[in-house]
Amino acid sequence: MQSLRSASVCVQSIRRVQIGIPKFCRMMGDAVNEWPVETSIRKKLADAFQPEVLEVINESHMHNVPKGSESHFKVLVVSEKFSNQPLIKRHRMVNDTLQQELKTQVHALSILAKTPEQWNTSEQKIGQSPPCRGGAGL
Repeated sequence: MQSLRSASVCVQSIRRVQIGIPKFCRMMGDAVNEWPVETSIRKKLADAFQPEVLEVINESHMHNVPKGSESHFKVLVVSEKFSNQPLIKRHRMVNDTLQQELKTQVHALSILAKTPEQWNTSEQKIGQSPPCRGGAGL
């Protein structure tokens, strides 16, 4: 029943701002359990890093997996918590935060972990991922 109530609130809010239902619900972190892995990743990263910028991109559709899969993700996390940390440590911090998802549902995770200063002096773009090579490694 909670999901229906959340969905109703989400739809009412959408009518006010006139944007698409799935986009708005995911933006608000209320995916109504349509994307449970993406929602879990988003919540855990937000709680752990209090990021200034957080993007969670499901790239599963770019791979040879069933439609609607949640197995391949790219994340952008911009947080002060990365200050004075080398890149490898930042990646470990993200991996540690998402250890349950990485053990169970997530097959691949691309991580962009930046400080606010790094992000603000960059182009502020998330690069395109390369096409899937089908697991052949060719």
